[in-house]
Amino acid sequence: MSDSSVGKSCLANGVQSYDKGVEGRKKRHKTLLFCGYSCIFAIEKNRMTMKKILTFSLFALCVLQQAMAQPAQRDVMAAMELANDYFMQKYPDPGKPTFVKRERPSNLWTRGVYFEGLVALTEMERLTDGEKYLAYYQYILDWGTAHKWMPRNGVTTRDADDYCCCQTYLDMYGMENPLESVPVLDAEAGKIVWGHPVKVQAWIDPTIACMDNLIACRNVPQTQGNGSSDGSFGDWTWIDAIQMGLPVMAKLAQIRHQQKAADWVRYAEQGWQMYRTTRDSIAGGLFNKEEGLWWRDKDFVPPFTTPNGKQCYWSRGNGWVYAALVRTMESLPKGPHYKDYRKDYLRMTDALLKCQQPDGYWYVSLDDPQDYGGKELTGTALFIYGMAWGVRHGMLPAKKFCPIIYETWNKMVEDCLHPNGALGYVQGTGKEPKDSQPVAYDKEPDFDDYGLGCFLLCGTEIVKLLNR
Repeated sequence: MSDSSVGKSCLANGVQSYDKGVEGRKKRHKTLLFCGYSCIFAIEKNRMTMKKILTFSLFALCVLQQAMAQPAQRDVMAAMELANDYFMQKYPDPGKPTFVKRERPSNLWTRGVYFEGLVALTEMERLTDGEKYLAYYQYILDWGTAHKWMPRNGVTTRDADDYCCCQTYLDMYGMENPLESVPVLDAEAGKIVWGHPVKVQAWIDPTIACMDNLIACRNVPQTQGNGSSDGSFGDWTWIDAIQMGLPVMAKLAQIRHQQKAADWVRYAEQGWQMYRTTRDSIAGGLFNKEEGLWWRDKDFVPPFTTPNGKQCYWSRGNGWVYAALVRTMESLPKGPHYKDYRKDYLRMTDALLKCQQPDGYWYVSLDDPQDYGGKELTGTALFIYGMAWGVRHGMLPAKKFCPIIYETWNKMVEDCLHPNGALGYVQGTGKEPKDSQPVAYDKEPDFDDYGLGCFLLCGTEIVKLLNR
């Protein structure tokens, strides 16, 4: 073989070797690349899997936590029945006057709030076929009958504390059909007997007369009650009055609308104007729209502060407003000012969330937990009542609020409810954090009825939420 032939042969062999080497490297590169991609894919897949597992685990944990916090309906009902039965056994005659330092008729505002809660519980007993339904119903009926379905101090009163009881009168009208017989408990026979049909319009006529008087007094000054005003729009000079009075106007407007009466709007409008005046005009407006909370009355607007220099937002006072907004929206879901009430309700909700303390309660001074800080039932119950209603009506997200609602309810039952049914940690009557102190488990408040009313409103709304 010639040198050129050898050279060509070597060149050819070299090229072939080179080509084989290149192909080998390409294959190795492809193999390595494939392995690399496979590893990356496997890692990413594992990451995705781990992420899904973690997400699912967190979700499951949230569900588990909520399930653990979520009370059973029977337990909520049992807690309310225990508390209410204790009260009814203590006061077997609902029409008998109360006596705290002096005698008062039992249709005063504190008892009116209790009966608001009892109406809610009684209706829940009916819906759940509870065995206590008729006994509770009879207790309310006896109370209204004893007072002839009248506001305290008569139909000409302009004091909201006097017509708070009218909420229950209107509720009883709504609960009972005038064409049906009324259940009556025959104590001697130990059974329920059915009486003749009654004209339940008589249950609400005094309330209509009272509200008509307020409308007629739009330009009539008044100096009695809890403050003076130039006309009835300005009668609610303290925020508690919003709870005592606004739902009365709303419920009456609802009933008149159902009766197809053209005058229903004037009750809704009167309530709105009175609410708006308290919110925007009295003492420059008792609602701090920037912070979403209310000063109790003109004495607490700035420059007044707590001893620690904070704004004085009294818990129960804000609870009264929060409950009033809920009860008003419930009665008038298509009312002319529904959106306005809803806006204030949501603004308050955002503010209230920031005020809840680590132990689950709202303290008596919302902006200053050091100002007589500690557990307190009434404000806490009213806030949870309002939040549960908001979740049930789609205004508040259940995922966020249900754990708060259920955990706080459980705490109230565990911390405040005595084995015999009495309630502890109830701040007595007053208008600011320092009143009726100390608040304690074993200290009975001066009036033991309105705290129970707040507790029953809260519990019944939770039962509704559990069944939504």
